[in-house]
Amino acid sequence: MSEEKDRELRALQAALAAEHAAVYGYGIVGGRIGAGQRTEARTAYDAHRARRDALVREVKDLGGRPVAASAGYALPFQVPDSAAAVRLAAELEDRVAGVYADLVRAAGGGRRTLAAEALREAAVRAVRWRGESVAFPGLAERAGTAPPSAAPTA
Repeated sequence: MSEEKDRELRALQAALAAEHAAVYGYGIVGGRIGAGQRTEARTAYDAHRARRDALVREVKDLGGRPVAASAGYALPFQVPDSAAAVRLAAELEDRVAGVYADLVRAAGGGRRTLAAEALREAAVRAVRWRGESVAFPGLAERAGTAPPSAAPTA
Protein backbone atom coordinates (compact mmCIF):
# COMPACT_ATOMS: atom_id res chain seq x y z
CA MET A 1 0.00 0.00 0.00
CA SER A 2 1.32 3.44 -0.85
CA GLU A 3 2.24 5.85 1.93
CA GLU A 4 -0.59 8.16 0.86
CA LYS A 5 -3.19 5.36 1.00
CA ASP A 6 -1.80 4.17 4.32
CA ARG A 7 -2.13 7.69 5.79
CA GLU A 8 -5.69 7.93 4.47
CA LEU A 9 -6.56 4.51 5.92
CA ARG A 10 -5.17 5.48 9.34
CA ALA A 11 -7.24 8.68 9.28
CA LEU A 12 -10.35 6.72 8.25
CA GLN A 13 -9.76 4.28 11.11
CA ALA A 14 -9.37 7.17 13.58
CA ALA A 15 -12.62 8.69 12.33
CA LEU A 16 -14.33 5.31 12.67
CA ALA A 17 -13.04 4.92 16.23
CA ALA A 18 -14.32 8.41 17.05
CA GLU A 19 -17.72 7.59 15.60
CA HIS A 20 -17.88 4.40 17.70
CA ALA A 21 -17.14 6.53 20.78
CA ALA A 22 -19.72 9.14 19.75
CA VAL A 23 -22.43 6.50 19.31
CA TYR A 24 -21.62 5.18 22.79
CA GLY A 25 -21.52 8.70 24.23
CA TYR A 26 -24.85 9.63 22.73
CA GLY A 27 -26.33 6.57 24.41
CA ILE A 28 -25.33 8.21 27.70
CA VAL A 29 -26.56 11.62 26.54
CA GLY A 30 -29.93 10.17 25.55
CA GLY A 31 -30.40 8.64 28.97
CA ARG A 32 -29.72 11.91 30.81
CA ILE A 33 -30.90 14.67 28.47
CA GLY A 34 -34.06 16.61 29.22
CA ALA A 35 -37.24 15.83 27.32
CA GLY A 36 -36.99 19.07 25.34
CA GLN A 37 -33.69 18.04 23.75
CA ARG A 38 -34.29 14.33 23.27
CA THR A 39 -35.14 14.70 19.59
CA GLU A 40 -31.91 16.60 18.93
CA ALA A 41 -29.92 13.93 20.79
CA ARG A 42 -31.63 11.15 18.82
CA THR A 43 -30.95 12.93 15.53
CA ALA A 44 -27.26 13.28 16.43
CA TYR A 45 -27.10 9.63 17.52
CA ASP A 46 -28.59 8.52 14.20
CA ALA A 47 -26.19 10.76 12.26
CA HIS A 48 -23.18 9.25 14.03
CA ARG A 49 -24.45 5.73 13.43
CA ALA A 50 -24.84 6.49 9.71
CA ARG A 51 -21.33 8.03 9.53
CA ARG A 52 -19.93 5.03 11.40
CA ASP A 53 -21.52 2.60 8.94
CA ALA A 54 -20.26 4.62 5.96
CA LEU A 55 -16.73 4.65 7.42
CA VAL A 56 -16.79 0.87 7.81
CA ARG A 57 -17.44 0.63 4.07
CA GLU A 58 -14.71 3.17 3.26
CA VAL A 59 -12.13 1.30 5.34
CA LYS A 60 -13.05 -1.95 3.60
CA ASP A 61 -12.85 -0.24 0.20
CA LEU A 62 -9.25 0.71 0.99
CA GLY A 63 -8.48 -2.89 1.92
CA GLY A 64 -8.47 -2.33 5.68
CA ARG A 65 -10.11 -4.19 8.50
CA PRO A 66 -12.44 -1.75 10.29
CA VAL A 67 -11.56 -1.01 13.90
CA ALA A 68 -14.16 -2.52 16.21
CA ALA A 69 -16.10 -0.62 18.81
CA SER A 70 -15.07 -1.10 22.41
CA ALA A 71 -17.51 -2.62 24.86
CA GLY A 72 -17.39 0.61 26.85
CA TYR A 73 -15.67 3.98 26.92
CA ALA A 74 -14.41 6.19 29.73
CA LEU A 75 -16.38 9.41 29.89
CA PRO A 76 -14.50 12.70 30.27
CA PHE A 77 -16.62 13.63 33.31
CA GLN A 78 -19.60 12.43 35.30
CA VAL A 79 -22.96 12.84 33.56
CA PRO A 80 -25.54 12.91 36.35
CA ASP A 81 -28.03 15.30 34.78
CA SER A 82 -29.26 17.06 31.67
CA ALA A 83 -26.75 19.93 31.89
CA ALA A 84 -23.85 17.48 31.98
CA ALA A 85 -25.41 15.53 29.09
CA VAL A 86 -25.44 18.72 27.00
CA ARG A 87 -21.76 19.33 27.85
CA LEU A 88 -20.95 15.74 26.89
CA ALA A 89 -22.75 16.09 23.56
CA ALA A 90 -20.75 19.23 22.74
CA GLU A 91 -17.51 17.47 23.75
CA LEU A 92 -18.32 14.48 21.57
CA GLU A 93 -18.93 16.73 18.58
CA ASP A 94 -15.69 18.63 19.17
CA ARG A 95 -13.73 15.40 19.27
CA VAL A 96 -15.39 14.04 16.14
CA ALA A 97 -14.67 17.32 14.35
CA GLY A 98 -11.00 16.94 15.26
CA VAL A 99 -10.63 13.54 13.64
CA TYR A 100 -12.51 14.69 10.57
CA ALA A 101 -10.11 17.63 10.28
CA ASP A 102 -7.31 15.05 10.20
CA LEU A 103 -9.18 13.06 7.56
CA VAL A 104 -9.63 16.17 5.41
CA ARG A 105 -5.85 16.56 5.45
CA ALA A 106 -5.18 12.90 4.68
CA ALA A 107 -7.86 12.17 2.09
CA GLY A 108 -8.35 13.24 -1.46
CA GLY A 109 -11.23 13.59 -3.88
CA GLY A 110 -14.59 12.31 -2.73
CA ARG A 111 -13.36 11.17 0.67
CA ARG A 112 -12.01 14.63 1.40
CA THR A 113 -15.36 16.13 0.45
CA LEU A 114 -17.21 13.69 2.73
CA ALA A 115 -14.78 14.37 5.58
CA ALA A 116 -15.24 18.13 5.21
CA GLU A 117 -19.01 17.64 5.24
CA ALA A 118 -18.77 15.50 8.40
CA LEU A 119 -16.51 18.13 10.02
CA ARG A 120 -19.03 20.85 9.25
CA GLU A 121 -21.94 18.80 10.59
CA ALA A 122 -20.10 18.02 13.85
CA ALA A 123 -19.15 21.68 14.27
CA VAL A 124 -22.75 22.78 13.73
CA ARG A 125 -24.02 20.24 16.25
CA ALA A 126 -21.39 21.38 18.78
CA VAL A 127 -22.54 24.98 18.35
CA ARG A 128 -26.15 23.96 18.89
CA TRP A 129 -25.27 22.07 22.06
CA ARG A 130 -22.92 24.70 23.41
CA GLY A 131 -24.74 27.78 22.23
CA GLU A 132 -21.50 29.31 20.89
CA SER A 133 -18.93 28.53 18.24
CA VAL A 134 -15.17 28.20 17.94
CA ALA A 135 -13.08 29.84 15.23
CA PHE A 136 -11.60 26.63 13.79
CA PRO A 137 -13.66 23.56 14.71
CA GLY A 138 -11.57 20.45 15.08
CA LEU A 139 -8.35 22.39 15.56
CA ALA A 140 -8.61 23.44 19.22
CA GLU A 141 -6.33 20.59 20.29
CA ARG A 142 -3.60 21.81 17.97
CA ALA A 143 -3.87 25.37 19.26
CA GLY A 144 -3.37 24.22 22.85
CA THR A 145 -6.74 25.63 23.93
CA ALA A 146 -8.63 22.38 24.38
CA PRO A 147 -9.28 20.89 27.77
CA PRO A 148 -7.05 17.92 28.71
CA SER A 149 -7.71 14.84 26.62
CA ALA A 150 -11.00 13.59 27.86
CA ALA A 151 -12.56 11.87 24.87
CA PRO A 152 -14.35 8.65 25.47
CA THR A 153 -11.57 6.11 24.99
CA ALA A 154 -11.29 2.39 25.01
